[in-house]
Amino acid sequence: MSGRRPTRSLIAAAVAFLALGVAACSDSGGSGPGSGQAGESAAAQSRQNQGESRDSSPYWVDPESDAARQVKVWEAQGRSADADVLRRISERPVADWPAGDDPAPGITNAVRGAAKDGRTVVLVAYNIPHRDCGQHSAGGAADADTYRRWIGSFADSIGSAPAIVILEPDAVPHIVDGCTPPEEHDERTELLSEAVDRLKQQPKTKVYLDAGNPAWIDDPAKLVDPLKRAGVDRADGVSLNVSNFQTDAAVKSFGARLSALLGGTHYVIDSSRNGNGPLSGGRTDAWCNPTGRALGTPPSDRTDDPLLDAYLWIKRPGDSDGECRGGPAAGTWWPDYALGLARRAKT
Repeated sequence: MSGRRPTRSLIAAAVAFLALGVAACSDSGGSGPGSGQAGESAAAQSRQNQGESRDSSPYWVDPESDAARQVKVWEAQGRSADADVLRRISERPVADWPAGDDPAPGITNAVRGAAKDGRTVVLVAYNIPHRDCGQHSAGGAADADTYRRWIGSFADSIGSAPAIVILEPDAVPHIVDGCTPPEEHDERTELLSEAVDRLKQQPKTKVYLDAGNPAWIDDPAKLVDPLKRAGVDRADGVSLNVSNFQTDAAVKSFGARLSALLGGTHYVIDSSRNGNGPLSGGRTDAWCNPTGRALGTPPSDRTDDPLLDAYLWIKRPGDSDGECRGGPAAGTWWPDYALGLARRAKT
């Protein structure tokens, strides 16, 4: 698994305190070298590279994100050059991953902030029982009924606000790759299907079931049956490349093939860290804090592809994938890694 779960870590609290003080299995299998955004038309690529400013983006930018807090700290410390670079993250919308037994406080805060700005909030529901097969982001709800209550609170907290929900990264792909035991498959797809229906009761909520990435599940046909059992026909589409590094071109090719198998299902791409593509060399830990990576296509709903609804930054750039390559625990803000992603960004 790729350390999906971003949380409001103790490091974030320390960042805020310092600012005040100073101023007053999922192995992606990625083996090919990254090639940027090859395959896009010149006109589309130019517009995507420009990205969307905070004022023009349809998605909410959290003014109190870990990246925004870090910018304030570095400015207070006189590290203005680093602060300016990190604004490539802090001034762009990233998904919010409500944590803990009660998702309501985090979602309520995000919805209120988005409402003030007239924006859509992007949320990730990540609490399925037996999450991550006991790996870096192990956890999740204790049982099925606990999950039902959790997703109900999640949906209630969105209310009538415009929202995009990425539903349970890895949950379906872990059925396909065998990481989730067979005896848990029926419960998982049932819970996912119920979650789709519950979330779609909210009038302005779009739901995308996660479907992994092309370096993990190489044959999209393997995803069709579990996605159908998980309610993809009643969702708005699927999410691809969450927390991974596959190029936009590779993911779009995979998305088109999967869409054809599902009767024209739409999809969104996590482009948060795929600017330099995946780590080369075929290492099995290529998904975990790989070196030399960069921010990818900025979040936008302008894609020039009728099947691709949006490029989103679902994984929060700068949150660790896990305790690998010197990184902190999964989901913990890691400013040095964030700065590297931003410095190497092409946009």
